[in-house]
Amino acid sequence: MNITVVGRKCTPRDSFKERAEKKLAKLDKFFGDEASAKVTATVEKKFQTVEVTVDNNGMFFRAQAKAENMNDALDECVDLLIRQIRKNRTKLEKRFRGGTIPEIDTADEPEEETQFEVVRTKVIPLKPQSVDEAILQMNMLGHKFYMFRNSADGAVALVYSRDDGGYGLIIPQE
Repeated sequence: MNITVVGRKCTPRDSFKERAEKKLAKLDKFFGDEASAKVTATVEKKFQTVEVTVDNNGMFFRAQAKAENMNDALDECVDLLIRQIRKNRTKLEKRFRGGTIPEIDTADEPEEETQFEVVRTKVIPLKPQSVDEAILQMNMLGHKFYMFRNSADGAVALVYSRDDGGYGLIIPQE
């Protein structure tokens, strides 16, 4: 697995980079050599945030954790990623090469099969709007996200509210 460690508002130490490589080696049994992982460490006033994003042939796995110590946040991220894979194991088996995911020790966790059920379908008109108008509309509706047609380029886009108080914009790539 190709691992990239990036720091925001900090420069991660070599010891953190080595620990990240060691911890992410646990995920090698799920992904082959073609997978890539990006570890982003951010230092805030009272805590440190670590975000891990793994890309495996277009399948993305992401975990984020906050802790007083960067190493603790990294440990929590890796545990969250393993939990995601374990929870969605049967659905992911179809996507992975060979059709199977290596055996995981699940003796301590109850067997859980999740069936996704669509309980509501909503059809919305996509009228051309600017990003600012879409954010305003999302806030007025009280939603966490809002899909719209961008008036600048005519493409369908999505704005969403981030946990840190900011906003995100998703633009699909054709």
